[in-house]
Amino acid sequence: MELVIFARFHARAGEEAAVEAAIREVIVPTSTEAGCIAINSYRSIRDERLFFIHSRWVDEAAFERHAGQPHTRRFIACVTELIDHDLDVQRTHLIDCNFAKITV
Repeated sequence: MELVIFARFHARAGEEAAVEAAIREVIVPTSTEAGCIAINSYRSIRDERLFFIHSRWVDEAAFERHAGQPHTRRFIACVTELIDHDLDVQRTHLIDCNFAKITV
């Protein structure tokens, strides 16, 4: 079953550029990993210190392999020093809401 990841990073004051650089650095190698369907990063428009990574994986095993990759471990070690909260990574599954098309 496909796994969807939401990771949240709120930078310490003054560390916004460093968090963004760390995210940019990890996205490219992650996107080429076997099992990675998609990965994107985002910055809040209302809080310039708030960043997100959204990724989709073929299954939880693929994400577990990703978690053990050197670039992932370097990223986690780096970013945990730059954020003002505990690491916040949520593993989720899509809620399938098959909406019927309404015709008028």
